[in-house]
Amino acid sequence: MSLVKVTPAHLELLAGQLSPEAANGCTKALIIGGENLLAKSISFWRNYAPDTMLVNEYGPTETVVGCCVYQVSQNEYSGSIPIGRPIANTQLYVLNENLQPVCLDEPGELYIGGDGVARGYLNRPELTAEKFIPNLFSDQPGTRLYKTGDLVCHRKDGSLEILGRIDTQVKIRG
Repeated sequence: MSLVKVTPAHLELLAGQLSPEAANGCTKALIIGGENLLAKSISFWRNYAPDTMLVNEYGPTETVVGCCVYQVSQNEYSGSIPIGRPIANTQLYVLNENLQPVCLDEPGELYIGGDGVARGYLNRPELTAEKFIPNLFSDQPGTRLYKTGDLVCHRKDGSLEILGRIDTQVKIRG
């Protein structure tokens, strides 16, 4: 098998079902998304399938589901794995409460722009107006940004790291 796409919860279950020998070489790549990926969730794969490429994929349903990717490096040993950088035709902005870009390592809310942003929520105009705002960084009329509610920061390497939520929404396994 050349590619398996799973959530971190499924990845941990799979690690519990496979022997170390079976894990090595069972796939060339694991694309992991749908919830925050922690370093402890990939330790089995690092130890027993070191040639397997591990890719953290981020993207809410309101945008391209995989709008941001990060190929996990060998020096990610604790905490959250970064979500990376945007894919083609996608823009990611980390903004403060005044919709201004934040500095490196400063937390802010993640806003997503680009071709994959949805038109809004069906029969929910008030929620659409709250979450899909005009794109302040585009000169093209009608472009929008999706307000994710995810608190992130830019790392020194330019990738993004999830820090949590800025609202009261609770996410359980994605």
